[in-house]
Amino acid sequence: MSKKKPSTANPTIAENRKARFEYFIEETYEAGIALQGWEVKSLRAGRAQLKEAYVFIKDGEAFLFGAHISPLPTASTHVLPDPIRTRKLLLNRAEIDRLVGAVERRGYTLVPLEMYWKNGRAKLRIGLAKGKKEHDKRASSKDRDWQREKSRLLKHRTR
Repeated sequence: MSKKKPSTANPTIAENRKARFEYFIEETYEAGIALQGWEVKSLRAGRAQLKEAYVFIKDGEAFLFGAHISPLPTASTHVLPDPIRTRKLLLNRAEIDRLVGAVERRGYTLVPLEMYWKNGRAKLRIGLAKGKKEHDKRASSKDRDWQREKSRLLKHRTR
């Protein structure tokens, strides 16, 4: 009888919270990431950051640029870890073609939203996004504040 690994309660590795504030997210896609061994160990330790990362498409392939994965101090001695190297994303050809059309013709951008575990593999959720103007950002924060205030009022009344 084989023992199963205990599943992690929170499969999220890293999240780009600024992305939803800076952009209107139209569609999301799930992409695999081509990683090296030391990067997987660092991700398991939760040492990833997507804050200034973005996705670009070159020669029919998608790449993640600017994501920071800090190497563990116990990284292998024969590997020189590069924390911000460009990593290849694994998407279907049809998805890449659709993304190329949206980015080149319609003026969208590709933003990494979150990195998470799925069936033991690291996945990246990327969003097809349009940039927000300054007044859109103010409206978003106003709506968020109103929702928070409304939930406080409802919570207070039910007591």
